Amino acid sequence: MSNVHPAFEPITSAEIESLGVRVEEYRHRRTGAQHLHIAADNPENVFLVALRTVPEDSTGVAHILEHTALCGSDKYPVRDPFFMMIRRSLNTFMNAFTSSDWTAYPFASQNRKDFDNLLDVYLDAVFFARLDPLDFAQEGHRLEFAETENPDSELVFKGVVFNEMKGAMSSVTSQLWQKLSKYLFPTTTYHFNSGGEPADIPDLTYEQLVNFYRSHYHPSNAIFMTFGDIEAAEHQAVFEEKALHKFDQLHKTIEVGREKLYVAPVRVEEQYPLPGEENLEEKTHVVLGWLLGDVTDLEQALTAHLLAGVLLDNSASPLMHLLETTDLGHSPSPLCGLDDSQRELVFVCGIEGSERERADELEKQVLKVLEDVAENGVPHDQVAAALHQLELQQREIGGDGYPYGLQLILTALTGATHRGDAIGLLNIDAALEKLRKEIEDPQFIANAARKLLLENQHRVRLVLSPDAEMASRADQAEKARLAHIKEALSDSEKQQIIQTAQALAERQQRIDDESILPKVGVEDIPPELPKVEGEEVAVGGAKVTRYGAGTNGLVYQQLVTTLPDFTDEERILAPYYCQALSELGLGDKNYLEVQQWQAAVAGSLHGFTSHRTKLDDLNSQSGHFILSGKALAANQAALTELMQATMEQVRFDELPRIKELLLQTLARREQSVVGSGHALAMAAASAGFNRAAAEGHESGGLLGLRQLKALVKTLDSNEGLETLASKFNAIHQKILGANRQFLIVGEEERLSDFTAALAPLANNAPPFTTAEEPPFSPRKIQEVWVANSQVNFCAKAYPTVPMSHPDAPALAVLGGFLRNGYLHRTIREQGGAYGGGASHDVNIGAFRFYSYRDPRMAETLNDFDASVEWLLNESHDANQVEEAILGVVGGMDKPGSPAGEAKKAFHSNLYGRTHAVRQEFRRQVTEVTLDDLQRVGMTYLKPEKASTAIVTGSQGRDAGLALDLHEEKL
Repeated sequence: MSNVHPAFEPITSAEIESLGVRVEEYRHRRTGAQHLHIAADNPENVFLVALRTVPEDSTGVAHILEHTALCGSDKYPVRDPFFMMIRRSLNTFMNAFTSSDWTAYPFASQNRKDFDNLLDVYLDAVFFARLDPLDFAQEGHRLEFAETENPDSELVFKGVVFNEMKGAMSSVTSQLWQKLSKYLFPTTTYHFNSGGEPADIPDLTYEQLVNFYRSHYHPSNAIFMTFGDIEAAEHQAVFEEKALHKFDQLHKTIEVGREKLYVAPVRVEEQYPLPGEENLEEKTHVVLGWLLGDVTDLEQALTAHLLAGVLLDNSASPLMHLLETTDLGHSPSPLCGLDDSQRELVFVCGIEGSERERADELEKQVLKVLEDVAENGVPHDQVAAALHQLELQQREIGGDGYPYGLQLILTALTGATHRGDAIGLLNIDAALEKLRKEIEDPQFIANAARKLLLENQHRVRLVLSPDAEMASRADQAEKARLAHIKEALSDSEKQQIIQTAQALAERQQRIDDESILPKVGVEDIPPELPKVEGEEVAVGGAKVTRYGAGTNGLVYQQLVTTLPDFTDEERILAPYYCQALSELGLGDKNYLEVQQWQAAVAGSLHGFTSHRTKLDDLNSQSGHFILSGKALAANQAALTELMQATMEQVRFDELPRIKELLLQTLARREQSVVGSGHALAMAAASAGFNRAAAEGHESGGLLGLRQLKALVKTLDSNEGLETLASKFNAIHQKILGANRQFLIVGEEERLSDFTAALAPLANNAPPFTTAEEPPFSPRKIQEVWVANSQVNFCAKAYPTVPMSHPDAPALAVLGGFLRNGYLHRTIREQGGAYGGGASHDVNIGAFRFYSYRDPRMAETLNDFDASVEWLLNESHDANQVEEAILGVVGGMDKPGSPAGEAKKAFHSNLYGRTHAVRQEFRRQVTEVTLDDLQRVGMTYLKPEKASTAIVTGSQGRDAGLALDLHEEKL
């Protein structure tokens, strides 16, 4: 182990060769705080402090505390240090999370000065939070009069978390998980909604929040976790100096107990709101859930993971095959799989698009599959393929979403939370090797299925049915509750509500002294954008671009073609063709056999298309088709063979399978609306600017979802399916005729071998030139899209310029400038939305305002406009410009995984976004001035140029129409 600070004692350490890290565990002598350090040769250092938080109700106390703790501390008594630091930093990640049994505060940075700054602020925020009652009112909940100073107007609930959870619980998947957890966990904390149920959040008092903080936010209940090239002792010195020396041991153990198990299966029915739907047929979810045991038992957990993989990993897996092909529902439930994020493992399977009276039959069919597995086992190659997938997941170096170090930390956090072997959850090589031997016993999986599932009486069957009036009843209940509260208010209590609203408004308008917070500046920005170097070679007459990278024994390869000239219909169908390509049969193999083939040799294989406009012309774009795969390096030749078969032997004659795939896609797209409503609203608002923007709305946006719904309706007949299959084949023939090039990423010493193996994939098709696109007629968008949501997502967009235009850097900086200086305060703090801001998309030439999980509509659109007036007419500080510049550069410099960085470099070059072009753009960003921001604001953000789109629920429809927006239905 590395040097240890005197305040800490070493506990254990382990070298994990498969991850290229050393994990060290320490204990703080005085408080008992745990420190888990993952030492790695990686300059992106990560910090996380987690507290075990165990709510005993659904008021959202842990979630609201997470928000409120970040609103000012003893050392930094400013109103909003968290969001202030986001813009005073070069962080690669900053956030806070509330899970079901822990609350965590993580950040990451590649800059040591920045890391030290953030660590100081985070430690003070967590252990010395001020918890101002007004911050509780802002972030949690409060009462206000609809007309703030008129006690005769209606009372309303406000609060950021209150509105966030209204949005979160609009998701049917969230409701499904919460309802299932209520019954799977009758006695422990998971019975409750840790995020908060909107109906229960107003029950939480400020005193309860403070008491929860005092009992849970103590070092004795804390887990410190770090990753990177800073030594553990250096971190520990800061922990001790800034926080830990001020605390003694807390003689209270906070933990989640084991669940009291049922002696017989439980069958329950619940409802979920589906307002505005006339037809509620086949919209019921039927799921079965089991508790499988303690997550800290590594061998048991890995056996459960393996069993889940065998049963559900792909379409050839016995249980997934049933769920995909049964006529009892449309598609497998989004909850299918194994959840290992809580004290006890949860296994779930089921279907959506069903009816309540089909539940008995589904349960019977599921148990029959499990009985067959328990009686007859499964072929050894299927078990070996599932274990292969486990190994791939263990070996792969991530970092393209969360920082890689944070992914490792979160993997270990579950074990640490429950005082188990956190290191063991990372160092699973020995356990995998033991599993590899155990699966030689043909009864291993059979016995696991029998013990963990068939003989396990702690099983819940949940039927979740739609209710068209439920949302209205909930809304009426909230109004009745508020009316009852108002009726009981004395005059002095009414004045107190008014005074609290006034005090909060004054606090939100107050300009704090940001200079007390540490910061980095433009001078701390590295002079060069990080560069990833590749080389071009030829194989079989085709160009191969290859990158050497530390991929930990994995290889990534892509077949890339220029998109041929599609008809309008083919262009619309291309995303669904791409999805089907790797999910259908090949040659004499049916799709089930192909799924097993893929599982045995590849970590993933999928097709997709990408499009970019020209650097200097928004009306001209190019696109590519990509077949992308990854595998263990030892399987690269087998992966290449699989990719070749996929391109040359795919068959479009499995019509029921094509229908299954489209139904699954539709279900996923519908479920994603309330999670990404702001992005969908921005895409809709921009759709009238140019062809690229229109196609984005059509392929991945709300228009595309509506078109997919219409397409699915044509698949009820065999004729409709045959027609679609024929169109897929026509698309495929055009792609087959396109000239190919390749991308390969792997460890340097094996690149030559990898390259040679690609030869069978090369073709000799001549390069072709795409036909000129027909002219596009720009139009103004004024739309309101009605979805199943309790909150709004607002967007306003303005046409701008492409990346090469001199104004593009200033527009990029302007988004952060408006968010930091105006929009965050008015939309989030004052308006109660979960988020809001602005950004510039150079690919489609659009500057876009947005709000996320927003209780307001017209007022938010007015705030968008007011931010422009603020930009042009108020005086501003040069520091505000610098903070916005830091945000843009931080985003450009944010590292990905080794493979992800190589892929990003390749695809950027493919569209002319070379390193030199991006470096020059970055340089121009660092030189943007306040005059530049005001000039581009005046030039492009003119009211007459604005397009507007709002995603809302049925409750917001009339408000949208009152704004002269045209209703668009999904």
